[in-house]
Amino acid sequence: MTVTDQHVGGAPIAFDPYDYAFQDDPYPVYARLRDEDPLHHDEQHDLWVLSRHADIAAAVRDDDTYSNAMGVSLDASAWHKDAHRVMSFLALDPPRQSRLRSLVSKGFTPRRVRELEPRIQRLTDHHLDAVLPGPGESGSLDWITDVAGRLPMDVISELMGVPEADRDEIRRLGDLTVHREPGVHDVPPVGMTAALDLIAYYEGFLAERKRRPGDDLTSALLAAEVDGDRLEDHEIVAFLFLMGVAGNETTTKLLGNALHHLAAQPDQRDEVFADPADLALVGPWIEETLRFDTSSQMLARHLKRDVALHGRVAPAGAKLLLVLGSANRDERVFSEPARYDLHRDPAELAQSLSFGGGRHFCLGANLARLEARVALDELVRRVRTFEVDTPAARRVHSTSVRGFARLPIRVEMR
Repeated sequence: MTVTDQHVGGAPIAFDPYDYAFQDDPYPVYARLRDEDPLHHDEQHDLWVLSRHADIAAAVRDDDTYSNAMGVSLDASAWHKDAHRVMSFLALDPPRQSRLRSLVSKGFTPRRVRELEPRIQRLTDHHLDAVLPGPGESGSLDWITDVAGRLPMDVISELMGVPEADRDEIRRLGDLTVHREPGVHDVPPVGMTAALDLIAYYEGFLAERKRRPGDDLTSALLAAEVDGDRLEDHEIVAFLFLMGVAGNETTTKLLGNALHHLAAQPDQRDEVFADPADLALVGPWIEETLRFDTSSQMLARHLKRDVALHGRVAPAGAKLLLVLGSANRDERVFSEPARYDLHRDPAELAQSLSFGGGRHFCLGANLARLEARVALDELVRRVRTFEVDTPAARRVHSTSVRGFARLPIRVEMR
């Protein structure tokens, strides 16, 4: 792990987001950061770290200080002024960000998301039918491989118009772009190759949609117009890449984290699965999972001016991390934040920063919540109870998403 001498008393704070042990459980480090060094300097990677809720909530709404123009990744090779060619409007500041998001929103409308629900239900039924045992029976499956890793990619692909035959390969390439190898403090070569392959795929796919438009988001983006302004091809490709990687990965991790954490609380699990006709706790289950163990743990910002907080100064030009996962566990905002509680006060849950805030609030938040609700509603309808094989579970090793690559579960059917 990285060891830095920037700490207040006790042992040095070990903060290294590339370290596998840190990725397995970053929350003790986050707690020390909040308490001892809330504006922390990591010397090895030369970046600054904000960990308290109040500071991060203010930062996500302050584009004049905390710039997105270099991207949101802490990886050195992804940190540059052309990051928007991969990260779309996530790597832009207003007014360029406002223009691009406005044009994208013409195609990616709330109505288009709402109208996806019947298709999400059909896809959920399809995947569950394929792996769940019959009524009254018991059986085992891998929740990630069989369901949670497939459903979000299928939904995104249906939305964009990507053919079913291409989806497994796109999912494989997306997984490779976020995977980080031990000892490599950047995007590994295989991840860079996967990203280039994905961009090439979406370029070809866009060219095909130009020739044969359809009733899908990609065609809608080609037609989107605001006061005579239209999206350029590379802007559409970047948005498709963002949706195909970030939109898929984060929802997969949300679905995996939801089962993992609920299984560790048998009393709450039994409440959720008590009655297949009562789905009232599914919404709180999703929201508490988002707060307790958010898929997107940290986002980078480029400082346009000095930031003076807690007796320290992060200089203009520095890279700074907003640690959303730490903000959501801040004792100054959440009561017993390390406790997973489906009955948490909704006013507390409303303070969650899992989807960011301000101009960069996640455009896909409603879609992620809809996918999770449909999938978990259907699981409760069909399954009487479940257990996770925790020793056999395998985490994803990534600096950008937190969750599982494998999550074996055993189910008992109704």
